[in-house]
Amino acid sequence: MIRVLVADDHPVVRSGIVALLHTAPDVEVVGEASTGLEAVDLALALTPDVVLMDLRMPGLDGDEATARILAAEPEVRVLILTTYETDDSILTAIEAGASGYLLKAAPQEEIIAGVRAVARGEVALAPRIAALLVQRVKTPAPALSPRETQVLRLVAAGKSNPTIAAELFVGEATVKTHLLHVFEKLDVSDRTRAVTRAMELGLL
Repeated sequence: MIRVLVADDHPVVRSGIVALLHTAPDVEVVGEASTGLEAVDLALALTPDVVLMDLRMPGLDGDEATARILAAEPEVRVLILTTYETDDSILTAIEAGASGYLLKAAPQEEIIAGVRAVARGEVALAPRIAALLVQRVKTPAPALSPRETQVLRLVAAGKSNPTIAAELFVGEATVKTHLLHVFEKLDVSDRTRAVTRAMELGLL
C-alpha cells in the first residue's frame, strides 16, 4: 500500500482529493493537513510514502513545508498538487525537493498515476509543467551589465538601497532603476527571487 498524507487548506478540495485516492486499491490516506505547519508535523509523525501538497497554504507555503519535511525525512516523497503553474512556482517547488508537480485540473487518473510514480521514486510532471521547464532550460541566460551585477551582489549581501547608493556613489533612484532592469531581465518581481534566480543562472 502507498501511504499518503493529503495537505490542502480548502476542506472541500481536500475531501475531494481524499475521496479520489480512496478509489485506488493500492493507496491508503493516512492523514490530512489543512496548513503547511500541520503538514510538516504530520509528515514527521506518520512518515508517509507520499505527501500530496498544495502550494499555497496559510502560515507556511507548500514549498517551504516540502523543504522542511525532506530535511528531516529524506525518504518521504512530495507531490505538489496545485492550481498554480507559473515558472517561479514550479521552480521553487522543484528546488525545495518536490518529486512532482501536477495541476488540480488534471484528469483523476493522472493524479493517481502521479502518486504511484512518485512513490516508485520517479518524477511526475503535468505535460504543461514539463513543457514550461523544458522551455526554461532552453532559454539562454540573460546578460546583466557590470553595474547591474554589482548592485545585485550588494543586494545579496543584505545591503539596502540607500547603503548601495552610498557605496557606489550614485543616487538611490539609480539603484532602483538598475534593480528594475534586473527584475525585468530575470523575470522576477522581488529582490530575494532576483538573487536566487541569478545564482541559478550562474550570474552571481
